Order: sequence, then C-alpha cells, then structure tokens
Amino acid sequence: MKQITKCVALVAAAGAVLGFAGPGGGSAAAPESLDWTRCTGPGLDPRQQCGTLEVPMDYSDPGSPQIRIAVSRIPSEKPSARRGALLLIPGGPGGDSLGDPSGKGQKLPQKVRDAYDLVGFAPRGMAPSTSVDCKLDPDGISMTKRLPWPAPDGSVEGNMATARRTAQACARNGGELIRHISTANEARDLDRLRAALGEKRISAWGVSYGTYVGAVYGQLFPHRTDRIVLDSNNNPDHTRVTRNWLAAFETGVEDNFPEFARWASRPGNPHRVARTPAEVRSGFLRLAARLDRDPLPWPGAVPPRLDGNALRQTMLSSLYDPDDYPTLAKAIRAAREGTAPPAPEAPPEPVLQNIAAVGVGTICNDVDWPGSAADYQKGVDESRAAYPLTAGMPRGPMVCAAWPYKPKEPAVRVTDRGPSNTLLVQNERDVATPLAGARKLRRALGDRAVMVTVDSTGHDAYLANGNACGDATVSRFLATGRRPGRDLYCD
Repeated sequence: MKQITKCVALVAAAGAVLGFAGPGGGSAAAPESLDWTRCTGPGLDPRQQCGTLEVPMDYSDPGSPQIRIAVSRIPSEKPSARRGALLLIPGGPGGDSLGDPSGKGQKLPQKVRDAYDLVGFAPRGMAPSTSVDCKLDPDGISMTKRLPWPAPDGSVEGNMATARRTAQACARNGGELIRHISTANEARDLDRLRAALGEKRISAWGVSYGTYVGAVYGQLFPHRTDRIVLDSNNNPDHTRVTRNWLAAFETGVEDNFPEFARWASRPGNPHRVARTPAEVRSGFLRLAARLDRDPLPWPGAVPPRLDGNALRQTMLSSLYDPDDYPTLAKAIRAAREGTAPPAPEAPPEPVLQNIAAVGVGTICNDVDWPGSAADYQKGVDESRAAYPLTAGMPRGPMVCAAWPYKPKEPAVRVTDRGPSNTLLVQNERDVATPLAGARKLRRALGDRAVMVTVDSTGHDAYLANGNACGDATVSRFLATGRRPGRDLYCD
C-alpha cells in the first residue's frame, strides 16, 4: 500500500483448486538459470548484480508468450555462513525492489547479510521488466485522482467519470499484459525466481503490499518457504482485497493524526500550527473546507491548485513517516496565509504512468469491484460523517468500479495451513496498514505465525519507523530462525 499513496502509492485457493497444472498454481517448470552481470545506475553498490528471468504471461496457457522479470542481487558476504536467498518484496502495488540490495538491504545486520544473498526484482509490468502503460492524461496520474477523493459536497460522480476514463485508457493502451498482472501471478513469478536461483526454499522480507504478496506466496507454495518476515501488514480478506486496504485509511488516519497534532502543537516547535492538539484538528478541518470552496493556485503541482483534497492528500502522505510532519505543517501554515507551499517533487511522468498502470492492473484483476455509483455514495456519506479527516475517500470508487475485465481467477485465501515459519512485525500506529488489519492477517495465519507489535508511529517497521526491540526480534529470526514463543509487544 505505500507506493499507491506516496507518488509511486497500496494478494483463494491453492494451485489445484485454481485449475492450473503443476504445484503452486502452474509455476512448475524446468528451472531457468540466471546470467548475472554488473548493474548500472546511480547509487548502487558495486557488488550488486543484475539479471533477467523469463516467465509466462499467462500461467494457465502452456503456449503463453514469455515476459521478462528484471532481478538483482548482492551475494552473501560470508559464503561459509550462507543459508540461502532473501527476497526483498516491495510495496505498492507499483513498487520495485531492484535497488534494495544496495539500499535498505545494507541496513540489515552483518549476520543477516552473511546468511543470505539479497535479491530484488521489478514485478511483472514494472520497468525494466516487460512494462505496461495506460497512457493516462497527466491529471489522471495525480494522487487526488488515483485515490477517490470525492467532490466538496461528497458526490462520487466525478470519481466514477475518472474511473471510466482510466479503465478505457488501460483497456486501449495496456495490451494483453495488463490483464495478467495480479498478486497471484507475482507469487508464481517469485517461485520461478526461486527455482532459477537454485533454491529449494526461499526466505523473504515483504513490506506493505509485499506482505500480501508474501502471504499469498506462502499459501500457494507453503513448502518452498524458509524464514518469512511480513512488515506492515494488510488485511488478507480475499473477498475485498484492496477495497479493504483503501477503507483502512479511515482508522489509519485516526490512529495517526493525534500524533501529528501533538507534535504540531508543541511549544518550541518551529513548525507549530496551533496551541493544542484539538486546535490542530479543528483548524485542519476548517482549512480543508475553506480550500474546498476557494482553492489556491499551486504552480508546479499536478493539478496546479491547492484545494481541500490536495491538502487532505498532503496529510495522508505526511502521516506515513513522522519525519514528514513538517511537510504538512508548512502546507497548513502557507494555506492559512493564502499561499501554497513549494510543489512536491515527483518522479518523471513515464515512471508515474508505469506505476499507475501496474497498480490499476493489480487491484482490478485481484478481485471484482461493485459498479454501482449509489453503493459507493452510501458508503462515502457514512464515512464522511464518521471520519471527517478523510472526507469519505476510503469508501469511494477507484478505477476498478469501471474495469472492463473480470478477474481470471479467485483471489487467494490465506489460511493457517502450512509451516510455522512466519514473523509479522507491525507498528501500533500505521496510517496505511493499520494494526486492526494486521491482526486479521495474524488470525488468518494461525499457528503459522507470531506477531511483534511495536509501540511506534509510521509505516514500515523493521529498520525504519519501528524500535530497537522490534528490530532485534526480526534480525534474530532472520539470522538464527528463533522466533518469540508467543505474540510479543515491543514497548
């Protein structure tokens, strides 16, 4: 879920039930070996290697064309201590982990880097893998359009019109591949990667949407998993999938905004916006309503206006990480004075187009969404009354409300059947993947998992916005296989 909301943004049965040949939903094939070459690109560790894996576009069709999956790795730093490979599963959908062996992978403790090859990849559809592009108009890739922020009066008619335009563009320009982008297919691609790496079993560190990918992989290929860490966890309800993740922003914002409000009302804070937390909240709501009525020009932003929804989206993005609180405070202070803050930096348009297309394909192909504007309107009205900070957006219609294709298979149901080798780590206050949803994944996995709940604020826990206790628990599990005997709270 992080890439779907921060410029870039938000996985049922086993293979036999899905009707595909071979174990794990049709991924079985003669292992392909990988030819590794040195990676090129800024900021990469010189040890990082790159390669390309070919996989079927359609696992249900033996004659399906092959597509390319770009992969990367940094080998174990101590071959005598090597245990296997650690997949770094990115968030999104619409993220990639190609640079992660050189990036966050280097934050891992030495014993973990000794034990594993660190392996990244660009999921199907993401460049430089075989990529997709819906060729949306520039306004259509803005976050206030990709997420269903309703009109100032709460109407979803504009959202439905955006959904239709986006769906038509993806059907027209996305090619055949966009119909085969899904969480289950990403999991199958990862099992092909496991085989190409020469590993009988694979370990993984999945973050945000990557926790759902990891859980689905563990469901489809349970006995090909070694040590699995799921960090910042999604509700795995296979009947709703991303609809539930979108709805979770209601509680996620309510869990996190009080932390921002305390920070933004603290005496001595140079970004202070009010005297008390209550005044921060009420002032934010008044300012958003004022910008709904009277937007400000916002040169360089897409779209180039600071309206109420642009302020709400700034809030949502800023609550991912307490380090980003000043961004929201500066926007509030500027807008109160009738000006706009500097426009946020964004990736180049081709990158945003690719991210948007992969996100659309994944969320719409995983599960069918309702098509009735009236159903969404009822939910939005209820949400606006109960959760005013998010103004009804979490129950609005995304592009899937107008998606022209039915899912090719049921979404994977995550269950407690499989080895007990999973550790969940979860911040208590997480705007994108709230604790309530993580608890549902924990219940679904049953005795297969143990969960570490961290008394911390922000999205991404392990080696990011968590705490020393949570980090040490995860590191020990990856390095030694030792998990807590029961669920743990890290104060």
